[in-house]
Amino acid sequence: MEFIKDPAERTTAITDIVLALVACGGILFLRRAPADISTLWKVNIWSAAFGLIGSAAALGAVAHGLVISRAAHDRIWQVLNMALALAVSLFVAGVAYDLWGLAVCLKVLPIMLIAGLGFFAITRLYPGIFFVFIVYEGLALFFALSAYVYLATRVGLRGAGFMAAGILISILAAGIQAHKSISLTLIWPFDHNGIYHIVQAAGLVLLICGLQLSMI
Repeated sequence: MEFIKDPAERTTAITDIVLALVACGGILFLRRAPADISTLWKVNIWSAAFGLIGSAAALGAVAHGLVISRAAHDRIWQVLNMALALAVSLFVAGVAYDLWGLAVCLKVLPIMLIAGLGFFAITRLYPGIFFVFIVYEGLALFFALSAYVYLATRVGLRGAGFMAAGILISILAAGIQAHKSISLTLIWPFDHNGIYHIVQAAGLVLLICGLQLSMI
């Protein structure tokens, strides 16, 4: 096993590990919350979303941190992108639960999972139009932000303010990742991907806190 020599890629791999640990910690944290049958669906949906995010981050750590063949690198990114597509779908289903209840959530869930796989398939068939998935993710995030701002200001759902803040930070993180020229040095060099991971981890922490509060 050989580690990659590029310092920025190494810090990107380390921040991927941090993101994976935050996501996995979120699962453990959510599963400590008391839940009835209805709320258990919410816990399971968000746990699955965090699990996929954590898995994608762990795969990203391998892709960024180790010297591997081009074929292995490409396969890792295929699985990583599929995990993220499904995570976005589960994310939307989780928002639907808070916005409209379990019955609507269960109707939305299979539709969103099929949509996520569909958008992923499009990016595989036509690699040059990955922006289609970016649009899909962006629409999901802005839908979620609008929903939790409404739930916080009009409905008074506990934790909705934390959720809205977490989603806003996630949107900021996506913007950072999209600008490859962004970089900084804080003892170690961080490129746009490394900064994205740290900002996204902060967003996940707020999402986890909001979810915990919403189930009290």
